[in-house]
Amino acid sequence: MGKKSRGTKPAKQRMPFVARTFEGLPSEGDWVAMREFVPSATALVSLRDGGTVRICSLLPGAGAGLVRPDGEIWVGLQVMHNHGDISRDLAHVIETARETEPGTPIRMTPPGVGARLQDLIDPDGAFEIELHDGFDWWLVEEDRGSAEAASALQEANATVAPTTRLTATDSAYVTEMGDHAYLRWIMLDEEGPLLDAFARLRAAGTDSLGDGAKLIGIFRAHGLLVPVWELDGVGATELDAAVPDFVAVLDEAKAQTAELSAAERTARRDLVSRQVTIR
Repeated sequence: MGKKSRGTKPAKQRMPFVARTFEGLPSEGDWVAMREFVPSATALVSLRDGGTVRICSLLPGAGAGLVRPDGEIWVGLQVMHNHGDISRDLAHVIETARETEPGTPIRMTPPGVGARLQDLIDPDGAFEIELHDGFDWWLVEEDRGSAEAASALQEANATVAPTTRLTATDSAYVTEMGDHAYLRWIMLDEEGPLLDAFARLRAAGTDSLGDGAKLIGIFRAHGLLVPVWELDGVGATELDAAVPDFVAVLDEAKAQTAELSAAERTARRDLVSRQVTIR
């Protein structure tokens, strides 16, 4: 008889794909922004069991997470891994970190089926983003005198595009990119009706956010639509002032139930066909 065949370890089951992976979390739109385009930001979140975790836009080496020397858990959002449900991936990082010694980076491994962020994070807790000009917050005190750390930090800081969050609405960010500036506003509305509303505004010529803020397209991110305006000589202060009037116009368009006109259908096709990629 031949040798007894060696069994192979069964692969972990995968979580089903979830498009709107951050739905149900506090400030869903800000999670999407930190994941997709906010360069340097952090937010402290409360867990259901009373603990806390610091959510970070980007960690050194685009790491999935780390346990700081003081034991605080950091989770990086801008990472390459995607095992079907990003919420499950990130929850797995937290679970792994809880079993990891302080001062240790967390490597992403296949998470299998299990808890999602929505199962771990207190739904009544705050998600208040703190924007940073660079990545100095990466360093622990003993690294600040290191020439190697200073060089790596300088390189990382050079990639940061100045970013400002509007205060007149949720999850809307102005980003300066060289000679250009853009407003990206993550909206939580259902995609179809929101596209119809923007089509009505575009056909009517009312889709700008005042002078100097031209709508150039809409992209999708994690199941949500993100309209993008190109800015010319206007900043966060002027946009905050323009938001209430624009919201009123948009709400009026969303409330309309009539079929789209020919011009509005053309505008809708134009918006759908534009894939705006700034990041």
